[in-house]
Amino acid sequence: MNLILIHPSDLINNEHTAVISGRRFQHISDIHNAEIGQTLKAGLLNGKKGQALVTQITDQSITLDLDLNAPPPPPLPVKLLLALPRPKMLKRTLQTISAMGVKEIYLINSYRVDKSYWGSPIIQNQIEEQLILGLEQAGDTMLPELHLRKRFKPFIEDELPSIAKNSRKLIAHPYNATPCPKAEALQTTLAIGPEGGFIPYEVDKMVDAGFQPIHIGDRILRVENAVPALLSRLFPV
Repeated sequence: MNLILIHPSDLINNEHTAVISGRRFQHISDIHNAEIGQTLKAGLLNGKKGQALVTQITDQSITLDLDLNAPPPPPLPVKLLLALPRPKMLKRTLQTISAMGVKEIYLINSYRVDKSYWGSPIIQNQIEEQLILGLEQAGDTMLPELHLRKRFKPFIEDELPSIAKNSRKLIAHPYNATPCPKAEALQTTLAIGPEGGFIPYEVDKMVDAGFQPIHIGDRILRVENAVPALLSRLFPV
């Protein structure tokens, strides 16, 4: 945790003081070895970042005086379409996506996405938790917006043209694709398939929607590795 992320529900006294408990309190106590008078890096969820002064510590909570006046890091100019990975991989991938600065995510269906994945506890009630863990790692405060789309064809035909309008449209596909373009700060819509990739029908539908298939080499990567590799290649660091 490189940033103590303050939730609006933590705030008291005209939003200049926060009382932290639970997981974040344990981390501050065990990892930061917090003491009264110590200054920590902090940020308000969906707000500014800065410093927090430790003013009180109990067995269950810690009180921080906040001085938050710096903006969060700039987001990547990308909308990410991600075929729903298996649950364990989804947890790690969501944290990576959030840490790298993606702010709009569409989890979409695909022929190779197992139907049971849509009923996993992560999808039901743990998505925000994973995204927040990514923000804490990266020192960011702006929570990504995530959308669930369980029907591939209606999404591609009805929604995607508007979502991808006026953007660089790319689909990561290891076969019959062109090399990944050079890194540029261009507004981009990027689609990444499931384990095994999109099937030809799905690739064809996205090509019909204006997407260009690209690859990043001969090696076939897992989704959790393909996501950071593609984002690092497509955007300047």
